[in-house]
Amino acid sequence: MPDPLKQAPTAPLAPGGIAARARAAAAPPYLAGLNPEQREAVEALDGPVLVLAGAGTGKTRVLTTRIAHILSLGRARPAEILAVTFTNKAAREMKRRIGEMVGETVEGMPWLGTFHAIGVKILRRHAELVGLKTNFTILDTDDQIRLMKQLLEAENIDEKRWPARVLAGIIDGWKNRGLLPDQVKRGEAAAFADGRGIKLYAAYQARLKTLNAVDFGDLLLENIRLFREHAEVLRQYQQRFRFILVDEYQDTNVAQYLWLRLLGQSSSSPPPTEVGPARLRSLDEVAEPSLERGSAGGRSARVSGPGGGDSASTYAASPLPPASVSPHPGLPSAVRPSPSRGGWLQAVPS
Repeated sequence: MPDPLKQAPTAPLAPGGIAARARAAAAPPYLAGLNPEQREAVEALDGPVLVLAGAGTGKTRVLTTRIAHILSLGRARPAEILAVTFTNKAAREMKRRIGEMVGETVEGMPWLGTFHAIGVKILRRHAELVGLKTNFTILDTDDQIRLMKQLLEAENIDEKRWPARVLAGIIDGWKNRGLLPDQVKRGEAAAFADGRGIKLYAAYQARLKTLNAVDFGDLLLENIRLFREHAEVLRQYQQRFRFILVDEYQDTNVAQYLWLRLLGQSSSSPPPTEVGPARLRSLDEVAEPSLERGSAGGRSARVSGPGGGDSASTYAASPLPPASVSPHPGLPSAVRPSPSRGGWLQAVPS
């Protein structure tokens, strides 16, 4: 006969039991609907985070929810968050989603926008330091072509043989790699107008300054030059931004990478000489695509989209160490933040 005073063994609490339900009940409403891995990415605020995802798998949701979480916890004021994406449509969608979670607070986020929109804002504040006036104009493609035709004519170059549109594409490629005229290899300019590409690039930039104008590529290129030549300006923005979040990071645009890396460095770091002319010769010299180069201390998680599983709709989120790189071949080192700056998040299409 069993002893009535002897207690039956207590079954261990199953995962998702009382404690888990209590945590879920106490969670802010904006975290509802996230799976455990997505929530881990949202709540990982102390250390860089990289999200790799296919289209429609929820990486933008993770990013916008993370912004709401940062604001809710008081980890940063709205004006201390830099949130960058690639298109105006994506920027509007980010703002709408954040607004649904935090209300009017999103209106206090002046640094939410595209790379180029934020680049314009910074450039207008410091235009004189790069030889411009604050009311500079941004040339469209037709204006660029028209100006380049004038330069070709002045150099007695046959525009039918060496079209201005081709020259525009070459110069835009150099700008997307963060290269000023004196940083372009002579060999790269040999393909246009018998090697006069660099001279034309320099003349084009000089003419833009005379006109108090920039083209689309200058919006980041002149930011990079501003930051490299005026350390006090760079330091101002490094100290301003407590968190930097990037949606739809483009893995082929070196100018975006350099811009992010400069802003992500510690404000106490020495001047960024490693991105000077000698290190901007080619994509290969700034890209070090090796996952093994990451230092110890990072952690990773498998994060599934709504469908779950490890298919194309799965993305990985992991805090990246200070010398972090991306596992994507050809993707430049994602960011190089200081260990003390833990507010990185990048959402990269897989």
